[in-house]
Amino acid sequence: MGSLSLSPSTFLGQRLSPSIRPSPVKLAEKQCLIVMRLKRWERKECKPNSLPMLHKMHVKVGDTVKLIAGHEKGKIGEVTQIFKHNSKVVIKDINLKTKHMKSREQGEPGQIVKIEAPIHSSNVMLYSKEQGVTSRVGHKTLENGTKVRYLIKTGEIIDSAENWNKAIKEKSKPKPKEVTAD
Repeated sequence: MGSLSLSPSTFLGQRLSPSIRPSPVKLAEKQCLIVMRLKRWERKECKPNSLPMLHKMHVKVGDTVKLIAGHEKGKIGEVTQIFKHNSKVVIKDINLKTKHMKSREQGEPGQIVKIEAPIHSSNVMLYSKEQGVTSRVGHKTLENGTKVRYLIKTGEIIDSAENWNKAIKEKSKPKPKEVTAD
């Protein structure tokens, strides 16, 4: 058999034509940060620009909701966080899971912390505190031209200025962590 000679401009003995050479790739000018880190085993459908698909959700931060499915069915709480890429919500003091934290520094003991785990948004329904009833959400435009969400059963308007201000104030406060002793 004949020997194969390789030079810098050859590929397995054949010359590399100038038209096949790779052209430099331009990077996207605007980088977008993804808030939620995905687990290694999670697969997400993506848009052509490789960003995850964000789902429209019927709940927002600060809404009062009632769980309609799961092991804590019937409990009422307030939405504190939303993850649009996988349609999950975190509800205050509901779906608590224990997390075992390792010590971060020498001499510091490890601890067991209760954290609120996310729940799929299809398992929650908007709740009216005044009427004490759950309802689906509807959208309408008021006389002054503002679009609002409202409860279909009661007609109660959910989106209002004081609800948004309250939600923003709560979001800016740092959350204290709960610690349980072993």
